[in-house]
Amino acid sequence: MAKEDKSSADAPLAGARKGAVTIHDVARVAGVSSMTVSRVMNDHPHVSKATRAKVMATVEAMNFSPNAAASSLRSALKIGLLYSNPSSSNLGEFLMGAFRQAGESGCQLMIEPSSAHPDGLSAVNKLLGMGVDGIILPPPLCDSPDVLERLMQTGVPALGFATAEPRPDTPAVMVDDFAGARLMTEHLIALGHRDIAFLRGDPMHSTARRREAGFRAAMREAGLAVRPEWVAQGYFTYRSGMDAAQQLLGQESRPTAVFASNDDMAAGVSAVAHGLGLNIPGDISIAGFDDTSVATTIWPELTTIHQPIAEMSSSAVAAITELVRRRRAGESVPIRHDVIAIRLVERASTSAPVKG
Repeated sequence: MAKEDKSSADAPLAGARKGAVTIHDVARVAGVSSMTVSRVMNDHPHVSKATRAKVMATVEAMNFSPNAAASSLRSALKIGLLYSNPSSSNLGEFLMGAFRQAGESGCQLMIEPSSAHPDGLSAVNKLLGMGVDGIILPPPLCDSPDVLERLMQTGVPALGFATAEPRPDTPAVMVDDFAGARLMTEHLIALGHRDIAFLRGDPMHSTARRREAGFRAAMREAGLAVRPEWVAQGYFTYRSGMDAAQQLLGQESRPTAVFASNDDMAAGVSAVAHGLGLNIPGDISIAGFDDTSVATTIWPELTTIHQPIAEMSSSAVAAITELVRRRRAGESVPIRHDVIAIRLVERASTSAPVKG
């Protein structure tokens, strides 16, 4: 028997899931966003001719039916996605990973900025009012007893995103913040630094507490003292990094290295150091945490701990949709705390201290 000839005309179908074709399937195969497919189907004027032609060719090849898609969307799971800091350099990666997995999982994302509400409960209540089936909670909401208790009362499952202190009754996607901070501190010590300052993160975030604990553990294990005047309070923002750097670098006795609890604050430290005429890393080494886009847009590029935010948010969407579907099927689902691997990325902002 002759082998079946798989012609190039069938190629667009390779990315489709079995069953009814959804708008997400079309978007994935066409290489565009679901919003772009929606605009093409609704004859939106702000779509290029080339993109419109590509989408329509995919629609035809996949036998996509807008009416069937609308029905599919109405029956799809609704996952609430909160974000707390709209200025964070993490946000783009966070949303990109979530959108990608939503297409794969066939769920709708209901996105809500918690900063638009007086408190976390208000933001959660808005999503509950929209009929979400599950909610992904970023810091600090993932650590809020009031928010988690409210969701437990409603029966809507929550997933803690990037928490450092996961609850035993709540699934989570996270990294080992303690280990990451210890790894970075050990790196600075291995370079020869002994006078290391630390810039704390927002005390409302469990990640801030665990990163400071990791820093202190590494210093203690190396037999090095943590000088109180070289520990400054930040809030995971660029501005707080600048404010803290004025305090740390303006002292008569200055550290040879500063480890900031995230990249945004490290970028603030770098700006102040440049303003003071300090050479980085000759006069002062600077390290961060997260490996966000800002780490490679400042000069010199930042040594940091790589936290794969897009991978984490993708895993979070997959985990919460699987949890909801299995519970609806009457299955008993164990609570999982998925720890995503991190790594140290050495760039030009750190080196051995210059001998005085």
